[in-house]
Amino acid sequence: MSHAAPDPHHDPRPDTGPGSGTGSGTGPGEPLRPAPAPGTRGRAEHSSHPWAESGTVLAAVLMIIQGVLDILQGSAAAARDHIYIAVHHYTFEFNLTSWGWIHIILGALLVLTGACLLRGALWARAVGIALAGLAVIANFMWLPYTPLWAMIGVALGLFVIWSLCRTALGHHH
Repeated sequence: MSHAAPDPHHDPRPDTGPGSGTGSGTGPGEPLRPAPAPGTRGRAEHSSHPWAESGTVLAAVLMIIQGVLDILQGSAAAARDHIYIAVHHYTFEFNLTSWGWIHIILGALLVLTGACLLRGALWARAVGIALAGLAVIANFMWLPYTPLWAMIGVALGLFVIWSLCRTALGHHH
């Protein structure tokens, strides 16, 4: 019997390459999923749940759009009180300049957070949920001034909250 020296290039472990049916694939013959790239911890997984990823992207884009609209509405309200009709005896009555600054600040935060969410920042998901909640409340309180746009803002905010909560909790089906 001859004992040959072990081959230094031979890996004694079972083959775990693509199509081997072992490893992190989902079943026999399934390819392995690549390991996450360095620095991507906390980002949505692109290959396994495309619906969840697209929901997050849509939520981020809607946050940016709502933020820009809030900045424009807020600028109009803060700069010229005569653009919007003054509402008297309203429970949540502020002067329009105050409402304008509320919308400008909230809009800027929505734009920044939406942009960070598009870049994959994990913290932006939680902050996005909180800001979308504040936007829903602000738009509800803004109803007497612009009823149609306020209702659209409430609907956008609720969709953003739903989408970000759904993907954050791992409900991808």
